[in-house]
Amino acid sequence: MKCSVIKIATGSPSDVEGVRACVEDGTLLPGEVIAVIGKTEGNGCVNDFTRGYAVRCLSDFFAPLAEEASRISYVMSGGTEGVLSPHLTIVSRSGRPGGTKGAGKYLAAGVARTRSILAEELGRIAQVREVADAVHRAMEEAGIESPEDVHFVQIKCPLLSSGDIHGARSRGAELVTEDTYESMGYSRGASALGVALALGEAEELRDADICDGGDKFSSVASASGGIELDYCEVIVLGNSLYAEGPYFIDHGVMRDAIDAEALRSLLARHEGAELVQVLAKAEADPDGYVRSRRHTMLNDSDINHTRHARAVVGGVLASVCGDPMIYVSGGAEHQVPPGGGPVAAIFKAVT
Repeated sequence: MKCSVIKIATGSPSDVEGVRACVEDGTLLPGEVIAVIGKTEGNGCVNDFTRGYAVRCLSDFFAPLAEEASRISYVMSGGTEGVLSPHLTIVSRSGRPGGTKGAGKYLAAGVARTRSILAEELGRIAQVREVADAVHRAMEEAGIESPEDVHFVQIKCPLLSSGDIHGARSRGAELVTEDTYESMGYSRGASALGVALALGEAEELRDADICDGGDKFSSVASASGGIELDYCEVIVLGNSLYAEGPYFIDHGVMRDAIDAEALRSLLARHEGAELVQVLAKAEADPDGYVRSRRHTMLNDSDINHTRHARAVVGGVLASVCGDPMIYVSGGAEHQVPPGGGPVAAIFKAVT
């Protein structure tokens, strides 16, 4: 099995011309694409329809080119505040895991989907368990045998729309919240705890643990909410002895929004390798402070705090790697300790 990663700039949420060019020059083989992780220039909130628009344009593009195009996992994260540049990160895979193990571990990727999440299940243990099961299936597909070899789990999860809330009321179902924006946080939190459960980072979880501000979290989960789906899309990225090079992935933890050292340490650890992409989560510290200094992100009634956080972390990480075309998603409930976020880097070994 061999996995590869390329990133392609986009001029708009509907722009597939860069993808088309890569297909035409042979850089990208449509039949090998298993996942597309993108940043679109919407607001990243409940009414960000750029995510679904981008997915529709990409799925329409790949449909006639790949026999199993319907299996491609799409995760679009809205919001390119600050210096973040709209783009697509495309993950391809040839072959299947198995056979003889190699001498080293290289990039392995697997995808899975949960069933539809009912409105009354969103932000609750049912969603946690569904995500945990999907993570296990994606790991098996990728040939990743140990949780320690998982370095980034990207999830696209649903949110509650007004229609969902109305439907739940009509059948007498109780929801975790009736605030559509708040539902994004609960969905991200439940999804992240699903990763933690699957990888042995947490156990004996209850509904009350979700978004309680406690100490249960995953160090590799990245969850992004959206109105464009009613299930969870799961992409597992890690390293495996069953995979061939030259690509590999590693991760660290940003302790707060300005922790540039987390990425610097990754780059230093793999000095000499080519950096392909950076993937990270961002959060406005719920305590209202960054390194003992008060911040106002949570008090801004004009701009959602997730948008502030993306701009800050995007700028910090871009300044380290020298490229603003990186993946930074906002809202990090249970995605490392409060106020921080996971950061992963995909490298290409230089021979």
